[in-house]
Amino acid sequence: MSDTLSIGWIGTGRMGSQLVYRLLEAGYDVTVYNRTAAKAQPLIDAGARFAARPVDLADRDVVFTMVSTSVDLAAVTTGPDGLLTDPDKAPRIIADSSTVSTTASEVLRAAASERGTALLATPVSGNPAVIAAGKLTVAASGPRWVFDEVAPLLRTFGRGVTYVGEGEVARLVKIAHNVFLGVVTQSLAEITVLAEKGGVSREAFLEFLNDSVMGSTFTRYKTPALVNLDFTPTFTNVLLQKDFDLGLDAGRELGVPLPVASITRDIVADEVDRGNIELDFATLLLTVARGAGLELVSENANVTDGLTPQN
Repeated sequence: MSDTLSIGWIGTGRMGSQLVYRLLEAGYDVTVYNRTAAKAQPLIDAGARFAARPVDLADRDVVFTMVSTSVDLAAVTTGPDGLLTDPDKAPRIIADSSTVSTTASEVLRAAASERGTALLATPVSGNPAVIAAGKLTVAASGPRWVFDEVAPLLRTFGRGVTYVGEGEVARLVKIAHNVFLGVVTQSLAEITVLAEKGGVSREAFLEFLNDSVMGSTFTRYKTPALVNLDFTPTFTNVLLQKDFDLGLDAGRELGVPLPVASITRDIVADEVDRGNIELDFATLLLTVARGAGLELVSENANVTDGLTPQN
């Protein structure tokens, strides 16, 4: 692989756009497609080219897809004007970074194979702030030779790229990761409210937790949101519920009971039913506090997210 390789990118939302910037900074030739063309303008200003339709990327060497749902993935790949609908050409490799079911991925893999295109599942863990800090991680599955070719591209995204096996297993890795993300966030909300109800500030409790063996990159990253009640969205309850449902479906299919995940999924679903669909899923803290009869206020503390280097 070299930086002269032609790259296509479908889906330039919050995550996709930041990853395209990384590819551009590494010197790659990138053409992007996004359903709302105006959202791709900053990337065009940064040196990317724009494709009016997904099929217009069919001549690219590698095309990344990063969309929200299985339906969206089918639409941009095999639907009208989809990536794989040109009768004369198709990309050599598709690297799909969407969080979709293994079934949806299998359908895409079969459609790609019919066109002579190899598919690598490449779901990622992180958000724009994590990308900016160079800490994004990627799980990849598919033919090993495809991974070996695409790995240099993936390594421009962040610090960790892991080949997890053949077929669709990277999907399961990402779904399991996001189920854990939801369960950890609910548990973190519960213990933080417990400490505050007992007279400990959120800032003090989370400082202690983050310095302990139970602290993590994630608990540190969520500390400003929990302390200062800043729920600017990085991941919404709607998306979290979708991933819980995918995880519970996988558990049923594989015969793995997931009782804690099931309970947490219902809590998240209740939030969605109440209309909490735009804010960050860390608002689970407010739900726990409400149940405890505790009215939270911002502590307006200068706390770090653990991603930004401190002086």
